[in-house]
Amino acid sequence: MPEPEGKLDTEAVFADVNGPTDVPLEWDAVHWRAAEDDVRRLRQRIFTASKAGDLKRVRNLQKLMLRSRANTLVSVRRVTEENAGRKTAGVDGKVVLTSPGKAALADWVHHQMKPWHARPVKRVFIPKSNGKRRPLGIPVIVDRVLQARAKNALEPEWEARFEPKSYGFRPGRGCHDAIEAIYQVVKGRDPKRRWILDADLAAAFDRIDHDHLLGSLGTFPARGPVREWLKAGVMDKGELAPTDEGVPQGGVISPVLLNIVLHGMEKAAGVRYHNRSRGGLQTAPDSPVLVRYADDLVALCHSREQAEHIKARLAEWLAPRGLAFNEDKTRIVNLDEGFDFLGFNVRRYHDKIVLIKPSREAVGRIRKRLRMEMRALRGSNSAAVLKKLTPIIRGWAAYYRTEVSSEVFSALDDYMWKLTYRWARHSHPNKSRWWVVDRYYGQFNKSRQNRWVFGDRDSGAYLPKFAWTKIVRHAMVVAAASPDDPALADYWAKRRRKQSPPPLSEPVRRLLGIQKGRCAVCNELLLHADQHPQSPHQWEQWVRVTLLAIRKQHIATTTHGVKDKLRLIHSSCRRRIEAATEGQ
Repeated sequence: MPEPEGKLDTEAVFADVNGPTDVPLEWDAVHWRAAEDDVRRLRQRIFTASKAGDLKRVRNLQKLMLRSRANTLVSVRRVTEENAGRKTAGVDGKVVLTSPGKAALADWVHHQMKPWHARPVKRVFIPKSNGKRRPLGIPVIVDRVLQARAKNALEPEWEARFEPKSYGFRPGRGCHDAIEAIYQVVKGRDPKRRWILDADLAAAFDRIDHDHLLGSLGTFPARGPVREWLKAGVMDKGELAPTDEGVPQGGVISPVLLNIVLHGMEKAAGVRYHNRSRGGLQTAPDSPVLVRYADDLVALCHSREQAEHIKARLAEWLAPRGLAFNEDKTRIVNLDEGFDFLGFNVRRYHDKIVLIKPSREAVGRIRKRLRMEMRALRGSNSAAVLKKLTPIIRGWAAYYRTEVSSEVFSALDDYMWKLTYRWARHSHPNKSRWWVVDRYYGQFNKSRQNRWVFGDRDSGAYLPKFAWTKIVRHAMVVAAASPDDPALADYWAKRRRKQSPPPLSEPVRRLLGIQKGRCAVCNELLLHADQHPQSPHQWEQWVRVTLLAIRKQHIATTTHGVKDKLRLIHSSCRRRIEAATEGQ
């Protein structure tokens, strides 16, 4: 396909990005704490101006953010190191994984002289739980970085406006906040709102009306680039298809754009709030409660008639935005029947107690995945089994540990024992049952009185059990609280300190406690409590990425006369130490 007129050749950009050229920026020497602080302070200033209704100041600060070198550095780092799709190329086939490449990309983006025009996104399909495939649009690496920069300018403006019970794709909020918000409404033996509009939008990302979205952005300084990203087209099997509607799933800025389009849904549903002197923002007694996570939503109503009325009002409100309900997945149910939301089942049982448990579909999916993974691992050794399954188990358990999951965890442990035993017997068909048991099972975890733990005799590593994950009730984020609000800095600091331990190995968790969650080199937080994985799969990826981002390192110290202690540090701090050592 020929390059459109005026489009910059990406080969010219990546000639420096991936080549061994002399790059002025030393990537491994960047002071990331200072860069993150600069971006955070600028986001807070945008939030404050937006909250005050000072649009002129908002626009000036957004322009400053779009020119910020710290924003460029943080955006490149997020796209090339932290995002799950960092190794996935766009239509140009380019990825940036080396430190010189990241430095060159950041330098080019910050000092670009020629106008950059958005490239088409690459169509990629990923499997869904119902057997269908979800279409993703993967932008080229340069567009991803530019979108990350624009997101840091746009998001805090809207964080100051978004409604209290919108939880999807927002900093400091996640699925567990949405589930806890539902529980707070339906808990007790006699909840007032027993009728539920359980709704889903049909292909929301793919159907957003561009004109409505761009109109909502108003005079946002990067409105032109946003329009280009929307109109860039999709490349599928060598064919370029135009994009007259929708935003590409896979784009860095797309979730924020979806939230902007859906802003105002609570008001459209008739939700009313009032302030109490001590209780803060409270829903009016006769008002419905609408909890939304991206394009999934539930409206908790006083009667079936109210639920039907809200559905009709929302259908009318969605139409100008190019959106509509997915009628196959939208229904009105009584709380006694129960409903599924974000992988959980919410139901009022015969003893009038509301319980939230992992849904049947979610349990069925994890059992199927474990079964398929163990079948694929036949012929591998026990170390390969541990490497593959440990993040899956920890990630799934971490996602569901906030609700009534103990019974499900125990059942999954029984199922996992059967799968590992079959795998071991298949690997050693000529050995006796007791030989297999002695080889692969034992009390590998010394803190647990359980000798039926699957592990590797050579390394001492073992497979964690679902039931070892402690059930911890999630503390819901309050009202409209946002990490971008400078007035709530103490609130977020306390929330971070109260964060339950992450689903990592015992030695890593112990060191996190000793170090109070901070890097032994830069004293910056190793983990961020205001950014939560949003699904079992994302928890699994979070476990993997965290273990890569955090490294164990022997640090010379004179504390209590002991030297060369093992400590956790950022991988970037380790690279900086290694670079300094090589330069000596």
